[in-house]
Amino acid sequence: MEEPGQLKRALIEATAGAVAGGISRTVTSPLDVIKIRFQVQLEPTSSWALLGRDISRPSKYTGMLQATKDIFREEGLAGFWRGNVPALLMVMPYTAIQFTVLHRLRTYASGSSKTEDHIKLSPYLSYVSGALAGCAATVGSYPFDLVRTILASQGEPKVYPTMRSAFADIVRTRGFRGLYSGLSPTLVEIVPYAGLQFGTYDTFKRWTMTWNQYRSSSLSSINTDNGISSFQLFLCGLAAGTCAKLVCHPLDVVKKRFQIEGLQRHPKYGARVEHRSYKNMYDALSRILQCEGWAGLYKGIVPSTIKAAPAGAVTFVAYEFASDWLESILT
Repeated sequence: MEEPGQLKRALIEATAGAVAGGISRTVTSPLDVIKIRFQVQLEPTSSWALLGRDISRPSKYTGMLQATKDIFREEGLAGFWRGNVPALLMVMPYTAIQFTVLHRLRTYASGSSKTEDHIKLSPYLSYVSGALAGCAATVGSYPFDLVRTILASQGEPKVYPTMRSAFADIVRTRGFRGLYSGLSPTLVEIVPYAGLQFGTYDTFKRWTMTWNQYRSSSLSSINTDNGISSFQLFLCGLAAGTCAKLVCHPLDVVKKRFQIEGLQRHPKYGARVEHRSYKNMYDALSRILQCEGWAGLYKGIVPSTIKAAPAGAVTFVAYEFASDWLESILT
């Protein structure tokens, strides 16, 4: 069968990426909401962190189970999908751009548009391709990520009832540049995050293919398939997402602080991040470490890690299936 044309290939990559991103974001939204609530809370987010600390007000959230109960009691089931519309408006173009740019870079590096040839790329090229694709996708979809954080971080009563009111207040308070608040730490984060995610995913896929071939040769008398099963793809995506999130989480906390800096926050959810609280990314890391300790840089790490594993797995599996299906009907 002939390879699809470049335009058709780009359409397949963009559509498959958008579908994968939308499914993954919706499935993992409850964990993302809890993670964001932890990250933007200046007070300690765990019971043990409260011990020995002189705090002027109690913490709203002090653990995953307690946060889950509180959100459900105060906001209902819909509270776990708060901000999901801007999240989809962000993640669908983000994932579409990411996978399209990634495919183009891998095609350029390998000299072939065939996916099976991309597996043969060196780990270094996989990391670089993933990082560059992540940067391009971030810049293209960032304002929706900003609004997603703001809407997901608020509970009841709502400070911003709609996306439009959130956009309007951001522009009024910060100007149009405010729509890209926190972009610097995001780009610094996305380079290692996307690089690790795609680089380790390709590495795990290579190892899995090698293992399948070894198994196939060992059991030559039995008819075995040395291709990668959907369950193996799931495990590769799960491992890739977990590795990337554990390394890059502190930068994600800094990004969230910049995104909500100076904006309104209901008092019952704790102190707000005042305008110009942080001079730059390094200052933010230093101040969080000084005021909140190492635990501050890893606020939300538990729901974040739990979310990263299935999010990465669902994204990659959905992408592979959507890509194969689209290629079968368009070629």
